[in-house]
Formats: sequence, structure tokens, C-alpha cells
Amino acid sequence: MTSVLDLAPVVPVVVIDDVADAVPLARALVAGGLPAIEVTLRTPAALDAIRSIADGVPEAVVGAGTVISSDGVDAAVAAGARFLVSPGWTERLLDAMKASGVPFLPGVSTTSEVVALLERSVSEMKFFPAEAAGGTPYLKSLAGPLPQARFCPTGGISSALAPSYLALRNVGCVGGTWMLPADAIAAKDWARVENLAASAAALRG
Repeated sequence: MTSVLDLAPVVPVVVIDDVADAVPLARALVAGGLPAIEVTLRTPAALDAIRSIADGVPEAVVGAGTVISSDGVDAAVAAGARFLVSPGWTERLLDAMKASGVPFLPGVSTTSEVVALLERSVSEMKFFPAEAAGGTPYLKSLAGPLPQARFCPTGGISSALAPSYLALRNVGCVGGTWMLPADAIAAKDWARVENLAASAAALRG
């Protein structure tokens, strides 16, 4: 698989409570031009949702987010996750993600964490929580001394803020939830999700 950072300008960060929503939601996102879908392991339905998307929407590249343990790594990959995303990392978690055989984005919010990952030959990372941790000025300042590091900033990013992140040379994509409004999910308004996804996909022309 090509780098997760290069699949689309935006990776939807999805919290699924009802497994029945997984396939139509994924189809709407893919139809809108966002094939990389991060399903967070925050709900009891998450692993079954990943499995449903992997089986039912082959054109989607489904991944698991909020991966915080080696058990979570194993369960996500077994369910069909094609990439892994963590909010932070430890040596044990990093070893598990490296051993998983799928691409992964360990979370960082400090320069020291970035340098530590580069020491471990990991150059693609999640910057989280992006807005709270310094936003675009922080990432821009990292590009000079650490040009080999590339990021998917996530956390507090809206459709209005996304273009400023995507303009940075060390940002491959951003993660966000704005194309997944709660009222649209509740109403199963997949056409609205598709339209919002299409607008997100067009942020980097």
C-alpha cells in the first residue's frame, strides 16, 4: 500500500456505535473521495465495524485509530485493519505496531518524541492533539531541523483550518471529523456525508 499520508488529503476519524452504520458510512466516504477511513477503537462496535468495512467495502482502506496496546494492535489487524493510528506511543506499543505488518502512524506532540521515532526509523507520524499542541506554527517550525518527518495532524482541525495544515511541506494529510456530523449519522443521511467528504477531498486540488 502507498503511504497512508498520500491516500487522500483528509482521513475521516470515525466513531461507530452501531455496526449497521459501518458499510453505508464507508461507502459514502469513499464515493466522496476519501478512501482512507480511521475507525477509532473507542466503542464496543469498533472491531466489528472494521471487519464489516474490510469485507463489504473493498475499495476502502480501513484502519484502526486510538490503538494504545499490543492487544489492540493484534485485534485490529485480525479484524482487517490495513493501517494503525495511535494518539501517542511507548516502546512496547511501537514494537507491536512495527511487528504488525501494516503501516502505522504513532502519535507525537513534542520534538523529542519526533526525534525518538526518527531514531527508530519511523518518519511518518500523527501530530496530536494538533491545535492544542501548537498547530501549524509548531509543525512549520519542525520542518527546518527535522525535514524527514511527515505528519498527519489530528485534533481540533476543521474544514476552515485544514487548508493551512495541508499547505505545510511536512504534512501529508489531516485527520478530522467535520464530514461526519452527528445529526447526519443519526439520520443515516449518507448523501450529506458523501457531499461533505467530496468537499474535504477537494481541499488539496
